[in-house]
Amino acid sequence: MKGSHLEKFTSAVASIAVSSLIEELELTPKPGLVDKKNTGAHKDLTFQLMRASADSLRDTVKEIVFVSYGRLPSQSLREEIAAIGRDGEKRMFEVTDGINTHKGAIWSIGLLASAFSTGKGRFTTEEILSMAGKLARYPDRYCPVTDTNGKRVIKKFGVKGAKGEAQQGFPHIRQFSLPMLNHSRAMGLTEEKAKLYALLSLMAHLDDTCILHRGGSDGLSSVKEQAAFFLISGDFDLLNQMDEEFIHQNISPGGSADLLAATLFLDKISKIQSLNEVSNEYQLI
Repeated sequence: MKGSHLEKFTSAVASIAVSSLIEELELTPKPGLVDKKNTGAHKDLTFQLMRASADSLRDTVKEIVFVSYGRLPSQSLREEIAAIGRDGEKRMFEVTDGINTHKGAIWSIGLLASAFSTGKGRFTTEEILSMAGKLARYPDRYCPVTDTNGKRVIKKFGVKGAKGEAQQGFPHIRQFSLPMLNHSRAMGLTEEKAKLYALLSLMAHLDDTCILHRGGSDGLSSVKEQAAFFLISGDFDLLNQMDEEFIHQNISPGGSADLLAATLFLDKISKIQSLNEVSNEYQLI
């Protein structure tokens, strides 16, 4: 691929990544999460801050896509994209004044963007998920040893967390959110409702470390039960009730939100692979 074409490719994938994060942000109502209605259980966040954070990640994704293009998964590639991701986190924290807005999304979408690029934009969704899993299973020898909320939750509750999810090839995206998104569309639901169904399918099944950190195992069980009931009932009024309850209990399904953004990213690039003509913004030449 010539330089100008590679530049178009990296820019297109980065645009898709940022737009996926913004679509997840704008989706309303999302129980316990920042959306157009309120800031959910997050007293330190605003809609505008989340939007600025998403925009700040464009160059990070571009760099990951550039270094990954046409390469096989390897220890060196894993560590190269990890270093880019950490630089992206620094830029994010500069924009957010130290508040963690999209650290989980950098991890998940960064891996998926890298996997997509290793296949030169030709991989199927299944191949992207598989390749992302292979990349994630390589250890990052230069990862700083830090004690995070996520690590404490993983140790305390014995769940796999975002790292384990990625290493297994994102099974919750493969088995739940992406099929639910497509099924909801096939049933004639609006895009907004289809995305909400996808989010709630994640909340019903994922051992969300963000929920465990704030609400413990009882909080997680409650969220899963309420999400499952919504999926059965289809009563969208329940989402506002859940939002009020989650805010009161200080519960946020942040891990589910990250995986929804990753789901939307995969959905968008799968459409590009199947179309010869797309908008100039996402042109993959």
